[in-house]
Amino acid sequence: MAETPPLLEVVDVVKEYGESVRTAALRGVSLTLHAGEMAALIGPSGSGKSTLLHLIGLLDRPTAGSLRLNGQDPTTLSEPALAALRGRSLGFVFQFHHLLPAFTALENVMLPAFGDEGRLSAETRARATALLTAVGLEEKLHARANQLSGGQKQRVAIARALSRNPPLVLADEPTGNLDTVASHEVFELMRRFHRERGVTFLVVTHDPRIADRCDRVIEIVDGRIARDERR
Repeated sequence: MAETPPLLEVVDVVKEYGESVRTAALRGVSLTLHAGEMAALIGPSGSGKSTLLHLIGLLDRPTAGSLRLNGQDPTTLSEPALAALRGRSLGFVFQFHHLLPAFTALENVMLPAFGDEGRLSAETRARATALLTAVGLEEKLHARANQLSGGQKQRVAIARALSRNPPLVLADEPTGNLDTVASHEVFELMRRFHRERGVTFLVVTHDPRIADRCDRVIEIVDGRIARDERR
């Protein structure tokens, strides 16, 4: 039986910045991520973690090398097609939740569908409600984002990231702005979605406790992969 193609394939990716003086943020990075993995991306500040995440998230393009996401080469796509691939294939959870404060939890979770379809269907509302219930916020559906605690906001952000049913969720320091208890709860939510629904996660973190609870740890140092261990 043929092996299932990787969900994500990064091959010899280089990313440089600057005009007259070029600075290399990534120096030939290669990695693959298969569906169903939960991987941590670690490394010191300035190592290239955020740059790599931006490239994987189709928010930037590499200087050299190649990247395939869900079977597609994004470098061949127009901007509208690239945006469509991003919306269809990726969910994002950030350190700072980026919720719209005047919108309710439910409205925030429905926003990606509205942006993609230009309307809000009964199915969209039902899915958003189910996701908020799954993250323990069934009593906060109609609470504005600015009325929620930090941990609750991040739960809404996780629900929003999953609202389009993406195969891959990129989480950039998702617990970095939370206390210990809320950090544990937020990570356990992501872990549960991984185990129960098969969502693939790539989690950038400075917290060794979070990295140790992932199935795979990828360490990047000075723009290169220094370690890639499966647990």
